Amino acid sequence: MLKNKLIELRKAKKLRQEDIANILGIARTTYAMYEQGNREPDFDTLNKIADYFEVTIDHLLGREEKVKTKEDSLEEVNKLVKEYGIEQFGFFDIEKWKDLSHEDIEEIKKHFEYVVFQAKQRNEK
Repeated sequence: MLKNKLIELRKAKKLRQEDIANILGIARTTYAMYEQGNREPDFDTLNKIADYFEVTIDHLLGREEKVKTKEDSLEEVNKLVKEYGIEQFGFFDIEKWKDLSHEDIEEIKKHFEYVVFQAKQRNEK
């Protein structure tokens, strides 16, 4: 499966094996073996490949990504609330949070991380 994804992604960008090998900092023959299925990249190389093609490692490996359910979203929000220590806030109407997508949750997480970063910056001054 990986070999097929590598070929597909490389050809979509109209690159040669040598081009990808140079980007990854490996020998062309090594990369060619990945595409032939005779060798598998180590974790760091797999990460570099995923980053370069802007895909997940799961995508490269042909794994289906789990579809988030409403319950998953609620669980993730609850985790973030506890992680950031804001469970005491009374403004949460849990029914409004049920329809959030995974992307919405990621956006909330980014906001929480930003708020924590800003607080740390203020506290260091």
